[in-house]
Amino acid sequence: MAYPGYGAGHGGVPMQQQDPLYGYFSSVAGQDQQISADELQQCLTQSGISGTYKPFSLETCKLMINMLDRDYSGTMGFDEFKQLSQVLNGWKTTFMSYDRDRSGTVEGHELQQALTTMGFNLSPQALNIIMRRYSFGGKIAFDDFVSSCVKLRALTDQFQRRDTTRTGKATFMYDDFIQVSMSV
Repeated sequence: MAYPGYGAGHGGVPMQQQDPLYGYFSSVAGQDQQISADELQQCLTQSGISGTYKPFSLETCKLMINMLDRDYSGTMGFDEFKQLSQVLNGWKTTFMSYDRDRSGTVEGHELQQALTTMGFNLSPQALNIIMRRYSFGGKIAFDDFVSSCVKLRALTDQFQRRDTTRTGKATFMYDDFIQVSMSV
């Protein structure tokens, strides 16, 4: 009997276990093979994904799980973790390319350039809201950059699902708006 994600790899070792990320994931996942926000925080810290930046906050980890939580379990399986790792590596590369002074932070104009590179075309007013929410002293650290990216991605996805005519306008019922806003 075959189990999803456990195809035979080289030497009879399951494919997931050949993936270097699997070691980080399985060290905290337990028997249910799912990780919660606090376990994700531990796992990401062990994996070194944040590099020289400070570890991710629990709030950022909750946001990351919500971003990929298709079954609304509040946890993340290995495939979701692997997808998150790819997204995080992309965000980290983008962040590092705009953190030119290697301070571990980006300023407002650098943030705007980074977000534009990632496909987010924000108005100055929207960018100011992000800066007010995430910056300290006019600078945004990597953890807060990831939080803002998670929220932008989730809000953009939810908006695009409702903008069926692709006109830049969407209709939300109040309850639907609350659900979208609170899930991000």
